[in-house]
Amino acid sequence: MLIGITGTPGTGKTSVAEALRKRGVDVLDLKTTVAPYVLEHDDEMGADIVDVEEWAKANQFLEGYAEGSIAHFLPCEKIVVLRCRPDVLADRLAPRGYSEAKIRENAEAEALDVILIETADAFAAEQIYEIDTTSIDSETAAEQIVAFAEGKIPASFGSIDWSEYVMSL
Repeated sequence: MLIGITGTPGTGKTSVAEALRKRGVDVLDLKTTVAPYVLEHDDEMGADIVDVEEWAKANQFLEGYAEGSIAHFLPCEKIVVLRCRPDVLADRLAPRGYSEAKIRENAEAEALDVILIETADAFAAEQIYEIDTTSIDSETAAEQIVAFAEGKIPASFGSIDWSEYVMSL
């Protein structure tokens, strides 16, 4: 069984994966698997362009937990989508040295539910669990992920909506 952890950059995937590891959970960092599938590097956005279809084919038999912004392209039994309010997300990305354009692109992607929509296109609602990481720590999110993976809490899909926040800008 594969449990995927996905989300826009800055939503807390790496921190949550580390919290899971501290709990003894083995979590694969999907960034370590993409190198053979990089088609090019987008210098303007500071990001690699990955052949996601070929990458997913090569990694279709993974088991356990896997985290990365493309985890939702894998055949997961359950998938967790980490979310973060766009202004907080932008604040988290700024210290990473991202360009203003990249920070804006990621904040807009989060505001528009891009990762969630891609996930919803590939999975049934009962396979998806959303976590708002805006104001919770990674240990709490990790606890929720394990509980969802073990079937102790139900799926939660469509519960996070940034439209009111976006409309207030």
